[in-house]
Amino acid sequence: MEFEKVIERVQKMLESPLPGRVGQLSMSPRPVDESRFGNMVPDDVRKGAVLILFYPDKSNAFVPFIKRPSYDGPHGGQVALPGGKWDDTDADLSFTALREAEEEIGVDAAKVELIGNLSDLFIPPSNFLVRPYLGFINQKPKFVPDPYEVDRIIQCQVNQLIDKKIRKEGEIVVRGNYKLQAPYFDIDSEMVWGATAMMLGEFMYLWENVKV
Repeated sequence: MEFEKVIERVQKMLESPLPGRVGQLSMSPRPVDESRFGNMVPDDVRKGAVLILFYPDKSNAFVPFIKRPSYDGPHGGQVALPGGKWDDTDADLSFTALREAEEEIGVDAAKVELIGNLSDLFIPPSNFLVRPYLGFINQKPKFVPDPYEVDRIIQCQVNQLIDKKIRKEGEIVVRGNYKLQAPYFDIDSEMVWGATAMMLGEFMYLWENVKV
């Protein structure tokens, strides 16, 4: 899909009320953890932000994902959106999303134009409340992955991302032994599931229901 048309559609769809739980739930692991929703977020929650970044490549629109290195932690080896923890020197969460994207994948934050944000999502395993931001950059970035935080960058064409055929469900093995059933996005032979998939679920709900 052409870059300009994607940006126009995203701008239009963010004029609508955010579906929140309704959109996120479509890609939630089973059984659903209700602590992710409503007023069940703990007082000591940590805040963070991620960036859904659109960029052009030969007129087509793309979005970058990162695969995290394998490590002994709740998100080791998983595919995610660039982003991370709010720092008390950050002006706000949008600054967090841009700063982390610059640090993790080398995108020039000053060149990113933010469109808006999706609903906050609580991630119980790491006690984070994460806000996804959507933005775009008018030229394909020269990606520079941080080797400590990024194993590789996955460049996903929006045409693929919106294709319902890549939405699947299967068994996920977590931390070596715990198994669960979860819907996921099959992107570049990677299972994109959990919080990232739930954020994309809300994005897809808006994308498919916007009136253009």
